[in-house]
Amino acid sequence: MNLRDLSARWIQRAVYVALVSVVWFGPQAHAASPIPNASAVRASGRWRDASIDEYRKHLAELITLTQACARTRDLKNCDPLLVGPDDRIPFGANSTADRRLVRYGWLRVLFSKAEEPDDAAAPGQAKKKDQDVSSAQPPPPSTSKLLFDAQQRLASDVAQLDRPTTIAAHHAAERSVLALVLAGRDFQDLEQLSVRDTVLEKVNNWLNHLIEQVTRWRSRSAWVGRVLVWGFMVGVCIALVWALLQLERRWRVRLVPEQRPAAPIAPSARNWQVWLEDARRAADKGHWRDAIHFLYWASIARLETRRLWPADRARTPREYLALLTSDDPRRASLTALTGSFERVWYGGRAAAESDYRHAEEIATALIEGGNA
Repeated sequence: MNLRDLSARWIQRAVYVALVSVVWFGPQAHAASPIPNASAVRASGRWRDASIDEYRKHLAELITLTQACARTRDLKNCDPLLVGPDDRIPFGANSTADRRLVRYGWLRVLFSKAEEPDDAAAPGQAKKKDQDVSSAQPPPPSTSKLLFDAQQRLASDVAQLDRPTTIAAHHAAERSVLALVLAGRDFQDLEQLSVRDTVLEKVNNWLNHLIEQVTRWRSRSAWVGRVLVWGFMVGVCIALVWALLQLERRWRVRLVPEQRPAAPIAPSARNWQVWLEDARRAADKGHWRDAIHFLYWASIARLETRRLWPADRARTPREYLALLTSDDPRRASLTALTGSFERVWYGGRAAAESDYRHAEEIATALIEGGNA
């Protein structure tokens, strides 16, 4: 073969390769193939929905095309466009069953190489074999052998379609053997995953996926990593500040455990109902000063039973008032009752029935949990 014939051959081959690329990868391409039912071919021209009969007919046509290509080894009979689109066939006899895609890309590649002679070697391959004969790999199969294997493969696919569908056995014997194995000592501690473990696993998988996505973003943009680092630091600082505020509030209010008994001399050591009965008996006798005194300690005893502060009789009324936070709705009521108690008990001011009625209204609201 002279240089002119070789150049013409390569030019012709380049034209056909360009045509294949335009037809199979172009957005408006339509594969011209002898396969019937062309309306079922998708707009991409790569695959079509086919029935089992159409798939069997396509395989038979491909076997004929492969035999013709193996005999002539020319561009007319080895055109990759003759293969046609891929088939998407149903699993079962029902046309609405799930489908699987059968690809023929391997056959198109084989057809595109069928024009080359079997003894064509890549440049430098002979030189490499001379340099290192001992490490040479087995020679690849020839194109003729590959065309013969393609015919066998297509024929095997046709034969597989003709085989009757077998119903899977129940595998009762295998199940019994597995049950005996699982009943052994090595598998006694196995437990089924709980709902909590399943949810935690899903959350863990979601976090891993999120971290993977963040890693990809960070590899693309450097600022993503800085935002993540600074965002994490700001979040930790906010969490620490919130925790310190909660601790400070607990220390200021001085919450105590439920099981700790009240101090013997604390107001809560005497039931608040007893304080309230003493106040009413003093009011019946007209002892308004003593009645207000009893009302105040009934309120303090009731608040102590609600674990608002540790029981301690040594505190002054103002110290009790300081234990309430500024946003506590009971603070205003306790402030008014404390002022009335201090005026008549420590200030020596004479108390009247109106003073008692006002103090009783405030104390009742504190005891019942509201505010006056």
